[in-house]
Amino acid sequence: MEKMEKSCSLLIHFDKGTPALANEIKEALEANDVAAKVDALKKAIMLLLNGETLPQLFITIVRYVLPSEDHTIQKLLLLYLEIIDKTDSRGRVLPEMILICQNLRNNLQHPNEYIRGVTLRFLCRLNETEIIEPLIPSVLANLEHRHPFIRRNAILAVMSIYKLPQGEQLLVDAPEMIEKALASEQDPSAKRNAFLMLFTCAQDRAVNYLLTHVDSVSDWGEMLQMIVLELIKKVCRTNRGEKGKYIKIIISLLNAPSTAVVYECAGTLVSLSSAPTAIRAAANTYCQLLLSQSDNNVKLIVLDRLNELKTSHREIMVDLIMDVLRALSSPNLDIRRKTIDIALELITPRNVDEVVLTLKKEVVKTQSTELEKNGEYRQMLVQAIHSCAIKFPEVASTVVHLLMDFLGDNNVASAIDVVVFVREIIETNPKLRVSIITRLLDTFYQIRAARVCSCALWIIGEYCLSLSEVESGIAAIKQCLGELPFYTVIEDSDGAAAPKPSQQVTSITVSSRRPAILADGTYATQSAASETAIAPPTLVQGMLSSPGNLRSLILTGDFFLGAVVACTLTKLILRLEEVQSSKAEVNKATTQALLIMVSMLQLGQSSYLPHPIDNDSSDRILLCMRLLCNTGDEVRKVWLQSCRESFVKMLADKQFRETQEIKAKAQISHAQPDDLIDFYHLKSRKGMSQLELEDEVQDDLKRATGEFTKDGDDANRLNRILQLTGFSDPVYAEAYVTVHHYDIVLDVTVINRTKETLQNLCLELATMGDLKLVERPQNYTLAPESSKQIRANIKVSSTETGVIFGNIVYETSNVLERNVVVLNDIHIDIMDYISPATCADVAFRTMWAEFEWENKVAVNTVIQDEKEFLDHIIKSTNMKCLTAPSALDGECGFLAANLYAKSVFGEDALVNVSIEKQADGKLSGYIRIRSKTQGIALSLGDKITLKQKGSS
Repeated sequence: MEKMEKSCSLLIHFDKGTPALANEIKEALEANDVAAKVDALKKAIMLLLNGETLPQLFITIVRYVLPSEDHTIQKLLLLYLEIIDKTDSRGRVLPEMILICQNLRNNLQHPNEYIRGVTLRFLCRLNETEIIEPLIPSVLANLEHRHPFIRRNAILAVMSIYKLPQGEQLLVDAPEMIEKALASEQDPSAKRNAFLMLFTCAQDRAVNYLLTHVDSVSDWGEMLQMIVLELIKKVCRTNRGEKGKYIKIIISLLNAPSTAVVYECAGTLVSLSSAPTAIRAAANTYCQLLLSQSDNNVKLIVLDRLNELKTSHREIMVDLIMDVLRALSSPNLDIRRKTIDIALELITPRNVDEVVLTLKKEVVKTQSTELEKNGEYRQMLVQAIHSCAIKFPEVASTVVHLLMDFLGDNNVASAIDVVVFVREIIETNPKLRVSIITRLLDTFYQIRAARVCSCALWIIGEYCLSLSEVESGIAAIKQCLGELPFYTVIEDSDGAAAPKPSQQVTSITVSSRRPAILADGTYATQSAASETAIAPPTLVQGMLSSPGNLRSLILTGDFFLGAVVACTLTKLILRLEEVQSSKAEVNKATTQALLIMVSMLQLGQSSYLPHPIDNDSSDRILLCMRLLCNTGDEVRKVWLQSCRESFVKMLADKQFRETQEIKAKAQISHAQPDDLIDFYHLKSRKGMSQLELEDEVQDDLKRATGEFTKDGDDANRLNRILQLTGFSDPVYAEAYVTVHHYDIVLDVTVINRTKETLQNLCLELATMGDLKLVERPQNYTLAPESSKQIRANIKVSSTETGVIFGNIVYETSNVLERNVVVLNDIHIDIMDYISPATCADVAFRTMWAEFEWENKVAVNTVIQDEKEFLDHIIKSTNMKCLTAPSALDGECGFLAANLYAKSVFGEDALVNVSIEKQADGKLSGYIRIRSKTQGIALSLGDKITLKQKGSS
């Protein structure tokens, strides 16, 4: 335990397989073979690092290793000296360490530069004043050595000695000496170390040096410039009034040749200033880095910075939208996604045309090049164009026809996005209706996905209004269905009957006859639908290679699509009755539609397909048939008007929700009425640059709008205080828990309730779950009735609920054994790690199908209202309801809703709530949670089980 508490400045991988024996090491060290000595020293160091003491080796090393002139041995010797115990149990330096002192002094005066340099570096890690004190004159002499390697390490040694508890007495005038050295130093690395020493130990001197050499900062080396930026940040945090003169230095460094310096400059500018000039300079810098850097990780980090700028300075970022979009040239999908997300929030009426033109070019590129993730990228672009067209309807006309080429896309998700976009545009842009319908009818045969076909058929049924459109719609559907019936029964030579899908008169049969064994064991010949290629004379040549899309899909057993075809034909016939004066034509079209529906029902009930038609689709097709045979005005109104009205209402509802979300985001917390505002405009402006004036104006605005108010002053702070021990315990402890994404900070207040001094008081913590304690808190001495603040840092690596438990151990002067106070467990809440998020219905369903972890929680609650229970679950789980409020309205005794949230680790949490009201008024049902990882599903399930009763 004692070993664990010591500080360690050295880590080496140790293979525990064959540990070396102390005797073997001793023999090797006493030998004259240099290679054997090196090997033995390495083994000794590894054993020491793994808890062995090896006291017998010290004298051997002093006798046989210390005099060696070999550089490797000298370096290993210093590592050995670094890790051995140099003090006894009372903290006094061991007497044998005097032997080491003389050797170190010799090394510091050694003619070889390497020996001097590594010895100076070793002194940086020594904490024992008694060993260091005799060496100080030699260290100071090395500050003026001719070789820069020695000077730079001598400066670091001076800094670490000065930082020791008695360092200021050992080296009284160290800052002054280092300042002199800095003035005459030419080596970039030594200059950096000297400036770092002043920055750490004598900040005023560092500031003076910087301000006297302000014109030459841009010529300094990269390492020194980075320290300058650190100094500026530190000075400006403590004294905000001084930042004007420093911002000029940062602006001058934006042209530095080092990209690391440029990146740091931009970050420093944003953190210090809100002046438009400064923010614009930082944003331009980020955009240049985005294009000039080839590393994808760098691009992602820069995009994160731009995203932060977009949130706080949107008006400046709007001008740079085209520079940001140039990052789409990267083939990485994550970079493209982030770039598009940033650009979509910067779109204004001024730049929308340029943005959409860029996105269109990218869509065309995905068509011409064959890349692995082209389909997914195209889908992202389609969604981006969709959102542009919804915000700015005037751009829809320029993109809708281009996107309609992708209705037959092999990437089904991309094709669905296109058809949903077309459906929304045809309703919101009445001027485009005719051209969209014409184009859709021309390209309908290319659609290969059932869901895309369903949506396209709905559009045809709702928006074919004129006679020619209605007739074209019916003709297109008939062509894609092919010749009727879908199959025929043919007799084979031995009299057995076999079902055979019907061929069109003009069809080409490709190896269509194949022997099939019937139920009674006889042979029949069967022609498979997928082996016939329809060639209707009206369609283009490309059609000859495959059967009609609707026919193929229905012959695979997709009867839901069959029901959609029946509904679309019904709507088209009802509209034909309104626009066609010839009754005979209407009757002819009606009989053809009825024949199609009867054929589908016949196919569904035949033995040709492995699965018969489902009841829902069968009822829907029968309803359409009854309707066509007997049409009333009320029914006509439902079919021709109500569907469209529902769709319009859905779009309006969606737009309203988006508007409400934007309004909620726009609400900023304002300052209190009695808060002081410093009216800078009434002050003197003498000697101030334009940038400083801008900065002051922006600060005034921030102060007025409450952006400087601290988040920590809310009542929620009290909720995070956890009592760890009882009031009657000799030691009272409570913890304030702060969660920062990947870190948890416990601020533990410990109070000595006794009249005795508590010695070696230690807060011992242990964790369970994906939590890791960063450091072990040290021992303290606590006076009677006094208190102590102890801080513990914990790393989090996943969303799994973790537990922190432990105890407080202490000794009192009159009792020899240690006392232990056991602490209450601290449960780390999953709610700190997940936040509400939105995703499209399609994406939700895809993830629901893919995710393998499911946790099913039965509903058990005293709440009797379905809507109230859903609201309670949303509030308890910190999730967002994806189901539209309009879909949850009404009193029907049932409720189903989807909830979604994202964790800080990028994990998705999906929840489906399905509840039903029983006859006795109680709610029953299930809440199902799905996620990619087990932790989040289990943690959310536990949280819901705990909270669903409705008591809290």
